[in-house]
Amino acid sequence: MQRSTTLRALTLAGLLAPAALIPAHAIAANADVSAGDWLLRGGLTHIAPKSDNGDLMNGTHSVDVGSSTRPSGNITYMMTDNLGLELLVAIPFKHDLSLSGADIGSTRHLPPTLSLQYHFNTGTGVRPYVGAGINYTYFFDEDTSDVLDADIDLDDSWGAAVQAGIDFAVDENWFVNAEVRWIDIDTDVSLGGDHLGTVNIDPWTFGMNVGYRF
Repeated sequence: MQRSTTLRALTLAGLLAPAALIPAHAIAANADVSAGDWLLRGGLTHIAPKSDNGDLMNGTHSVDVGSSTRPSGNITYMMTDNLGLELLVAIPFKHDLSLSGADIGSTRHLPPTLSLQYHFNTGTGVRPYVGAGINYTYFFDEDTSDVLDADIDLDDSWGAAVQAGIDFAVDENWFVNAEVRWIDIDTDVSLGGDHLGTVNIDPWTFGMNVGYRF
């Protein structure tokens, strides 16, 4: 399936919409973070793999990885007033797999990601941040459809991750959050033990969270 830039922009706009509904007077006058703060967020993340995921079987068949939305969370520890270390966690995401348009099964994965963030303290209740780090994607529970006569297997992946996000403070402790990430996820695919090729998932992820600072 094709996932256009327009669709991704609309998805992010939808995630940001709840934050726009917060009345201006409800935004804390100053909600800057400080060294020693913990920021705990929980919500939903939508993973949208890029539209061209590569070719298998010596380039004869194109592979497509479907999108997925699941509950997720992250926790950030502020090492200084601006630098934070974040760990992203989630319940397993499930992606449908197709080969040249035919359903070949599905896989689940866990994408723990560790990132170093820079938070822009603005003196207001709006706190943007950017980050970069490393992702480990663990694939498991591959389910093969009747189209294939053997089990499919996806190798785990290590790759870079970058992000941008924004926290909207509701009071001194509570806030809502919207974020977007790009993650480098490449996995080698095997069928019945025979290597078929590499799948380039490289998704954009979009998250909407409720957060608490303590």
